[in-house]
Amino acid sequence: MTKKKGDQRHLTLSDRITIEKGLNNRCSFAEIARQINKDPTTVSKEVRKRAKVKEFNGYGTIPCQANTDIHSRCVIKHICGNQNCDLPCRICRTYRCSDICKEYKPQQCAQLEKAPYVCNGCGKKLNCRMDKKVYSSKYADDCYRELLISSREGINQTPESIQRINDILTPLVKKGQSIAHIYATHADELKCSRRTMYTYIDSGVFNVRNIDLRRKIKYKKRKKATDTSAKDRSYRKDHNYGDFQKRIEKEPHSEVVEMDCVEGSKTSRKVLLTMTFRRTNLMLMFLLSSQTKDEVLRVFNQLESGLGIELFRQLFGIILTDGGPEFAGREALETALDKSRRTTIYYCDPYAFWQKGCCEKNHEYIRYVLKKGRPFDDLEQADVDLLANHINSTKRDSLNGHSPFELSRLLLDEKLFTVMQYKAIAPDEVKLTPELLK
Repeated sequence: MTKKKGDQRHLTLSDRITIEKGLNNRCSFAEIARQINKDPTTVSKEVRKRAKVKEFNGYGTIPCQANTDIHSRCVIKHICGNQNCDLPCRICRTYRCSDICKEYKPQQCAQLEKAPYVCNGCGKKLNCRMDKKVYSSKYADDCYRELLISSREGINQTPESIQRINDILTPLVKKGQSIAHIYATHADELKCSRRTMYTYIDSGVFNVRNIDLRRKIKYKKRKKATDTSAKDRSYRKDHNYGDFQKRIEKEPHSEVVEMDCVEGSKTSRKVLLTMTFRRTNLMLMFLLSSQTKDEVLRVFNQLESGLGIELFRQLFGIILTDGGPEFAGREALETALDKSRRTTIYYCDPYAFWQKGCCEKNHEYIRYVLKKGRPFDDLEQADVDLLANHINSTKRDSLNGHSPFELSRLLLDEKLFTVMQYKAIAPDEVKLTPELLK
């Protein structure tokens, strides 16, 4: 007969209740094991490990091994210090001699030295005056749960390894690098999982704190709804988000570029125009002297002149943007310098920023350096290019641990980087804090 393989999972409360019932019914370990589909040694170890001792707390004749004598014959007096008492301590009711006698050793039941090692099924346990060992399913399960928690407490690292990790992690986080970017480069050196790293940071093990991690920020709920606008939107006809989706269904492999503007303070005239390639997350950044249609058109013409009309059509064939007034001149933006069509522009639904989520996510990296409310009037295009280099060199989980630069070098034309004069930044040199542009 082939032996049935036992269940390898941990014992549950239901299993422990079955074990307790089996012990009370004087079943063997083998019989109990068959009921819960475990090996008999598993049951044996569980009973011996998690049985609790119930001390005898009554008065009277308690079996004892004091001086190899029996408690009932013990004649020791004055253990409590009362020299006027003539009674043996075992008879005196002032104290229980088992509590104060150093020589007292309870006599153990010989039955506990062999299976089942507990008193659950013993018929004499009600009248027995010895200490008892009892298996309780509730007590055993509580001990198991406590062990699960306590075994995971503390830091599973040596002081030397903690210092080594801290020396790698802290300087990079202080530069504004994300945990994802750091692990893409230093996972082998850190030698612990990212989930564990977050736990260590939360516990204050390193010099880095939760406040240094950007994704710990909580977003405030809007206090009031945004009102819709009554502006002329005729330029959006046949170029809405629904039309964009139909186009993508027909041409699923087309390159899509998401376009938007990032504003500075209310008094700042200059703004940033961003163009993000969906497939690679590569973001192009341009400094506009004002948030107008003419400035956006200038950038389009500048790109076409540098890339050539054919490469421009290949890279920027489909552009998705919002309904900002600077993008309202759709026909002019779509028309090339030779009056041919160079691109097609589509518009997201009003207040549906998630429809160009790739672009919005990249804007978070801009805000790490250019905080909201900071004026852009002191910026030059060279500053913007430097910021773009650091953002595009940041490794992302969404890109399987690669940076937009690394992926774009494989999927986009190299001439784009020549025209933009973008350069990759070494992983440990990536800096996304306001100090980058100071």
